[in-house]
Amino acid sequence: MNGPASAPWNRFPPALHDVRAAAAALRSALPGSEAARIGVVLGSGLGGFTRSLDAAACVPTTRLPGFPVARVEGHAGEVVFGRCADVPVLVLRGRTHLYEGWSPREVVLPVRALIACGVERILVTNAAGGIDPTFGVGDLMLIEDHLNLTGANPLAGPDEPGLGPRFPDMSRAYDPELGEAVVEAAGEAGVTLRRGVYAGLAGPSYETPAEIRMLRTVGAHAVGMSTVLEVIAARHMGARVCGVSCISNAAAGSVPGAVLTHDEVKETTSRFGGGFVEVLAGTLARWARTGVSDVRE
Repeated sequence: MNGPASAPWNRFPPALHDVRAAAAALRSALPGSEAARIGVVLGSGLGGFTRSLDAAACVPTTRLPGFPVARVEGHAGEVVFGRCADVPVLVLRGRTHLYEGWSPREVVLPVRALIACGVERILVTNAAGGIDPTFGVGDLMLIEDHLNLTGANPLAGPDEPGLGPRFPDMSRAYDPELGEAVVEAAGEAGVTLRRGVYAGLAGPSYETPAEIRMLRTVGAHAVGMSTVLEVIAARHMGARVCGVSCISNAAAGSVPGAVLTHDEVKETTSRFGGGFVEVLAGTLARWARTGVSDVRE
């Protein structure tokens, strides 16, 4: 399966045995990883967080059956196991996207594998364009909700009761309690934290000014090309989710004459990465103090 999908995007979701096989391979490649109850997904240019982990070990996703291979700069394509604030964590260092040709079922398989390994809380991160004019480059945004505008859903296809319910509730896709830990950690670190709605689009082209005006009208505060499918799959399997965006640029049309590039995104996340790492570490430490063995919904 380690190649771009040739079938349409609305392929069936992964069978339970595929998820279990990926999880078994992950546990075998990273001994002790079954102790992790917290998972982290790192977005474009945010992979530096793994350097803060103690006793870290990693495995390339090319060695894990069913895992799609990241082919975008800023996404290393590794799974890392280590300790943050003395808490074992599993980290997806880089992700794959619909625009690379992967199907929804392939995009979300890594997150499903983490949950099948025992992860119960997931912190998803991304680099995003700021739609809200009050947002500054380098700000963080706590994702309070999302708009799935990708035209895809990883749950489409036959029902898979072993993975989760047919019609999972998304009214609390992003857990408010977990989010409050981000607020506290950002305050302690002195990092500006906004709150808002993340719009997930398929990409890979950046949005037009007209599209940004539309997104602002429907209530979006930031926009990107990832995250929403992973969150749907995670909630489908009963994991609790928290999301944080790093505002890497002003959205199209916000700055007259500005040209958006992926290099700008990587440069911004690299420049503000120290504050991002501090907020993530503080968040996970707070999660650890409240316990990680929650009963899944």
